[in-house]
Amino acid sequence: MSDVISRYFEAFHAGDIDGMLACLTDDIAHHVNEGKIRVGQEKFAEFCAHMARCYKEQLTDMVVFVNDDQTRAAAEFIVKGTYLETDEGLPEAKGQTYRLPAGSFFDLRDGKIARVTTYYNLSDWIAQVSAA
Repeated sequence: MSDVISRYFEAFHAGDIDGMLACLTDDIAHHVNEGKIRVGQEKFAEFCAHMARCYKEQLTDMVVFVNDDQTRAAAEFIVKGTYLETDEGLPEAKGQTYRLPAGSFFDLRDGKIARVTTYYNLSDWIAQVSAA
């Protein structure tokens, strides 16, 4: 596994936004699932703060793939989470738990992450939190 990918996910699990930012290029391109592309560390930090307020998540069953020249990587995992605070346009949060397969794709440059794109099935997530 690429060192920077390992550090990025370790920081994620620790809730360490600054640790995550240290793994990113200044011009990070963050492709949000079913959302707009956010460019720059400031936008990434805002997104992380929003996520921490609305969701508590741990990633399990992680498998990471890195190409030979360490310029691209991918990770597949299971998101185990709790919906803490209602997110705009989504069902009401009542502490529902969810389990969701997801994946992230990365561009790597100069030992840092230059792009992160994360995908998951939003319809599956909505069904899980709506049924709880």
